Amino acid sequence: MAGPTIFVIDDQASVRHALAEMLGVFGFNVETHESADGFIQTVDEERRGCVVADVRMPGMDGITLVRELKRRKIALPVVLISGHADVPMAVEGIKAGAEDFIEKPVDDTKLVAAINRALSLAFEQQDSRKAEDAVSQRFARLTPRQIEIFDLVAQGFTSHAIAARLNISARTVESYRAEIMDKMEAESVAVLVRQAIRLGRLEP
Repeated sequence: MAGPTIFVIDDQASVRHALAEMLGVFGFNVETHESADGFIQTVDEERRGCVVADVRMPGMDGITLVRELKRRKIALPVVLISGHADVPMAVEGIKAGAEDFIEKPVDDTKLVAAINRALSLAFEQQDSRKAEDAVSQRFARLTPRQIEIFDLVAQGFTSHAIAARLNISARTVESYRAEIMDKMEAESVAVLVRQAIRLGRLEP
């Protein structure tokens, strides 16, 4: 899989080129766009990376871009660049969902640190979503009876307590528990409890 791409969006060609050159030196794959409108029309939601965008641009500004990416459920973090006068706007951008903002003139080290933080967080969230999807898919394979016992095990009921509650033998409960652990790929009850929390079936 290709590494993450840094999408530099600025209406000033000199800024775009300077940032692209600097980020290239740090080993990033860089793609430049002169407008947020142009970028949003071509963005592929499967691409991984980070957007570095000026707050103040003709057409769609940086904050609107943050909101538009969120609206389209495109999981690309945004680092905003702002002139001194644009700091209140940049703060508004953070409230809208931007990861960070860097004041001009852009400090290379600060920008690279902000990008690395944003990428790290984005990958964590991606991994977390994948893990949730995997647990949901496993849970969907359980039968109604297995779901009933899954919930009771996660709530801390012993096999004997579950047997008494469901009017079945403890041995049958143990058999169900083994099937549930197998289907859910849970090596312990602790893992099963965490899965129940992740699935929203148990309050943390």
